Amino acid sequence: MKGTYSVSEQTPGLTIPAATDPAVIRNFCIIAHIDHGKSTLADRMLQRTGIVSERQMRAQYLDRLDIERERGITIKSQAVRMPWTVDGRAYALNMIDTPGHVDFSYEVSRSLAACEGALLLVDSSQGIEAQTLANLYMAMENDLAIIPVLNKIDLPAAQPERCADELAGLLGIDPSECLLTSAKTGEGVEELLDRIVAEVPAPAGDPNAPARAMIFDSVYDTYRGVVTYVRVVDGKLEPRRDIEMMSTKARHELQEIGVISPEPTPSQGLGVGEVGYLITGVKDVRASRVGDTVTRADAPAEEEVAGYEDPQPMVFSGIYPIDGADFPDLREALDKLRLNDAAITYEPETSVALGFGFRCGFLGLLHLEITKERLDREFGLSIIATAPSVVYEVRREDGEIVSVTNPSEFPDGKIAEIREPVVAATVLTPSDYVGAVMELCQSRRGRMNGMDYLSPERVEMRYTLPLAEIVFDFFDHLKSRTRGYASLDYHESGDQAADLVKVDILLNGDQIDAFSAIVHKDAAYAYGVRMCKRLKELIPRQQFEIPVQAAIGSRVIARQTIKALRKDMLAKCYGGDITRKRKLLEKQKEGKKRMKAIGSVEVPQEAFVAALTSDTPEGKKK
Repeated sequence: MKGTYSVSEQTPGLTIPAATDPAVIRNFCIIAHIDHGKSTLADRMLQRTGIVSERQMRAQYLDRLDIERERGITIKSQAVRMPWTVDGRAYALNMIDTPGHVDFSYEVSRSLAACEGALLLVDSSQGIEAQTLANLYMAMENDLAIIPVLNKIDLPAAQPERCADELAGLLGIDPSECLLTSAKTGEGVEELLDRIVAEVPAPAGDPNAPARAMIFDSVYDTYRGVVTYVRVVDGKLEPRRDIEMMSTKARHELQEIGVISPEPTPSQGLGVGEVGYLITGVKDVRASRVGDTVTRADAPAEEEVAGYEDPQPMVFSGIYPIDGADFPDLREALDKLRLNDAAITYEPETSVALGFGFRCGFLGLLHLEITKERLDREFGLSIIATAPSVVYEVRREDGEIVSVTNPSEFPDGKIAEIREPVVAATVLTPSDYVGAVMELCQSRRGRMNGMDYLSPERVEMRYTLPLAEIVFDFFDHLKSRTRGYASLDYHESGDQAADLVKVDILLNGDQIDAFSAIVHKDAAYAYGVRMCKRLKELIPRQQFEIPVQAAIGSRVIARQTIKALRKDMLAKCYGGDITRKRKLLEKQKEGKKRMKAIGSVEVPQEAFVAALTSDTPEGKKK
């Protein structure tokens, strides 16, 4: 677009520079631990730069999903373009607001790849947390300019001096370089915008080279098809030109191109360093892959932009429609959801008890919970999710190695070794709770790798923990033992040999694959007793007695019995010889025995849902 264009009617004269000068572009993201004020700070920036009027403003403006607003957490990173003038020169600031929870760290890594700078936000009442460190290290790996910001200085519990010392020690800077802000009141936001212009480098790229743009996100629009979000690295993309996806060689006409400011605004093209969106009208959700490179079809680039590493799923769960006729709808819903959340992986699988469904991989338990809720809200699907599990590597005695993501895949016969994934976990806690955290980690088969005091009051503890031990309720126990003050971050760290067994649940002698689990040998008995008791309560009584058993191989380790519904056969025998009564009881006994031999146990869907639901409400993990 030639010259400049106006951004908002409410701010006459406020303009964004044309898409031809990379020197006035600043690309940055906000990274922080969960609930440290990223979305609130983004709100104040939108107001200060004038692209959102007071009348349009609402809290968490960039959080577009209902579930984000209800839970108060960011799930999807959002890009927005803002104008800002320093010393009479107009700049274009491209900001990406990122999630803070460890389960959505893949969103953060994609955002960092599209930026040159990062705001490291720290709550001055809580200090540095585990995810603060994890995001900082990711930003350092991407060689980003890091601006330290202390937020919530208006709170009575704020300790900005202590937090500034911690940040300064972490970054090797002077404490005075930490910027003090209050996202709630807007204090320090204008100084922060000035500092972004001064310290974040302008994007580097060749405007005359063949066009290359990196896809960092995409969404599905019912009316317009796939909407792709890109960061232009070299050259320029213009509307009504054919573009090519370099990995698939698919070609499409570019119907619309523009920037998000904060709503989609069409433009005449995107140049070097710009962040915007592309619409080709394609309805096939597989046509746009996160990490792919977009180029012009008439003058294609030779080399792709170095994309992202594919995410490695940490937790697996089977997702099945309650109504089997919804299976095609579930497939389509997962296709569209993966377009918006590239961290989900899935493949079809079949369960004897639950029918056709998908084995899905997630980055964590909260990621699984959010995905289930989005499938329900956005696509209207009623689903069952089986108990979460991780990937085990089983080596048989004949040397064959089997990868097991589902207990039903566990091989029969003699096993030489089972290896389970482990994670390197970082726990930050006040020094008063060191003993409680140690006790918890040791009870989960953890191995301590080190402990450092960040300050006299705060301790960083590093553990190696089996992934299977932390995907259920570890986070809740950690919070309760430390009164909510501890924080957790973890990443994959290889595997280790472990003494694991497969526990099968049998109903009337028949194995129910949906209830099987791979657990540590020491926890097998407790799991078997818990599941047998739960199923005894949930399964309705039948005309015959039903044994509910937990077994390891052929050895039963726990049993409950669902009593038979009995009819009083002696009600009419109010007199006469005892042999008459005995004859009737023997006849009833034979009938029950025959019924048990040929009868099948019907497990209602409600029982499956209740038995497979974790006792821990993941939604509380904030």
